[in-house]
Amino acid sequence: MASSPTSSSTSAELWDRARKVLPGGVNSPVRSFKSVGGDPFFVERGQGPYLVDTDGRRYVDYIMSWGPLILGHAHPLIVEALEDQLTRGTSYGAPTGAEVEMAERLVGLMPSLEMVRLVNSGTEATMSALRVARGHTGRNRFLKFTGCYHGHADPFLVAAGSGVATLGLPNSPGVPEEAVRHTALLPFNDLEAVRSLFNDRGGEFAAIILEPVMGNAGLIPPEPGFLKGLREITEAHGALLIFDEVMTGFRVARGGAQERFGVTPDLTTLGKVIGAGLPVGAFGGRRDVMESVAPVGPVYQAGTLSGNPLATAAGNAQLRWLAENDPFPELEAYAERLVKGMVEALTGAGIPASGQVVGSMWGVFLHPGPVRSFEDAQEADTERFGRFHREMLRRGVFLAPSPFEAGFLSITHGEEELELTLAAARAAAEEVADDPVL
Repeated sequence: MASSPTSSSTSAELWDRARKVLPGGVNSPVRSFKSVGGDPFFVERGQGPYLVDTDGRRYVDYIMSWGPLILGHAHPLIVEALEDQLTRGTSYGAPTGAEVEMAERLVGLMPSLEMVRLVNSGTEATMSALRVARGHTGRNRFLKFTGCYHGHADPFLVAAGSGVATLGLPNSPGVPEEAVRHTALLPFNDLEAVRSLFNDRGGEFAAIILEPVMGNAGLIPPEPGFLKGLREITEAHGALLIFDEVMTGFRVARGGAQERFGVTPDLTTLGKVIGAGLPVGAFGGRRDVMESVAPVGPVYQAGTLSGNPLATAAGNAQLRWLAENDPFPELEAYAERLVKGMVEALTGAGIPASGQVVGSMWGVFLHPGPVRSFEDAQEADTERFGRFHREMLRRGVFLAPSPFEAGFLSITHGEEELELTLAAARAAAEEVADDPVL
């Protein structure tokens, strides 16, 4: 096998080079490790549940490319699908049968989908879904929840979670005031606040958009009745309900959060999970709403690379596997044991901690709990989390480099990885608890 051009460079060397040519040395802010301290490692390869860096160190990976690698790194089904497609071309700018297959599979698996449009990322999906909601209803205002991250399009960059919260940027320079003046904000899980807002001004709202399970402020599930209540409110006021399932789609159940919680939105957005990690996304929902989209309707959306044949080849391979297998009970059982063990390791060392699990997504807060909202999550000990993250990394466990991110599992995580992780957690917790600086 030919070596890559960077295979002989260490992570330290690559970090020095990267900072000269990339803003902050990275192509996405959370990769910089700014909120947890230390320098990032550079990946040489991934295999199953592991990443290997350019220094040859191996890590149990609980990020899984931020969610999409349900089958783990370099799964033979995905590799075979990509190799087959590569011999037939990488991009056509014309329709393919694989696009149709992906759309059919998505419609068959997710309750809300009657029609879909493929795009290139989760950000494209959410910005397009909002445009469709506005075009369909003839209204401009929409409601989002503090801590929910819906990509970096201008209207969403108000009280966003994920990297925005990690870097302490509640809003972003470069976003005009006019771009967010139609964005309303309320805390997650506060149904009475939503009712009050809509009772006063519900006729102004095109949509409510949310992560049905918040994953960009750490993992925060919806409280019983919250999603159902939002469904009832939007129906009563003629607004659309949009589930951003970029994280939760095919992660908390085969049919996403909408299947798990029994609430069907009008529109759903999906991201790289439908491409098994390749750049792709989709938005879809009710037929009458989606027929607002060009060329059938007047709401314009387009993309040269939408439905890229490499992304659809990989995505269809993973979706076929998911249609025939249900890994979620086993993944959730593993996640429960993982979170229970990590919380016990932290609290046993005298560090307040709590955790939550939904399907193959999980999260641990350095906070005694309960954590119901982004406001609660912000009370966690983020400084101590940074030290804990570094200690775990030193012991071969790669957690998300932010206190405001969920963790993800793959079908390749097993007993060996669980034992290694919990042993690392016990040692890291004792080390952090004894830190005189903290």
